[in-house]
Amino acid sequence: MTEVRHDVRLRVNGVERSAAAPARRLLSDFLRHDLRLTGTHVGCEHGVCGACTVLVDGRPMRSCLLFAVSVDGAEITTVEGCRSGDGGLGPVQQAFLECHGLQCGFCTPGFITTITAYLAEHPDPTEEEAREAIGGNLCRCTGYVNIVASVLRAAELIRSGGRPA
Repeated sequence: MTEVRHDVRLRVNGVERSAAAPARRLLSDFLRHDLRLTGTHVGCEHGVCGACTVLVDGRPMRSCLLFAVSVDGAEITTVEGCRSGDGGLGPVQQAFLECHGLQCGFCTPGFITTITAYLAEHPDPTEEEAREAIGGNLCRCTGYVNIVASVLRAAELIRSGGRPA
C-alpha cells in the first residue's frame, strides 16, 4: 500500500519551499531529507535535547515533535537562516565563534535558533537570564560557560548593529 503524501508549503529562511510528504513526516526530517537543509540536527528524537530547535513563526520549537503537515504555511527559520543579511555569520553565530561557545558543534544549531529568538525579545540579558534562556538545550561538551558568554556577546553585537567591536 502506498502512503498518501501531502503537499507541505513553508517559507523557510525567507524562501518559499514545498514538497510532498507523508502525514507523519516530522518537521526535522522534512527539513533535512525533503528540503535538504541539514543544519537542523536530530539528537534525542523526544524533544528533550533541543538540537532540532527551529523557529516556527518566530518561536523556538522542537522540530522532532512537529509533523511537517501541522506547520503548513508557517515561517520557519533554521540555523541556516540565522545568518547576516550579506550571507556571513549572524550575530549569534559570530558570538559563538568569538567566545568559543561550541566544541563538537552537534547542539549548536539548536542553541543558535533558541538564542536568536530569545534576544529578539530580550536584548540586554543578565548572565542569570542568559542561563535560563538556554536551559532547555543540552550540551555534553562545553559546560555552558562559553555558551552563556556567547549569549551576552551576541546581545552586545545586536545592540551595536551586529558588528564586532
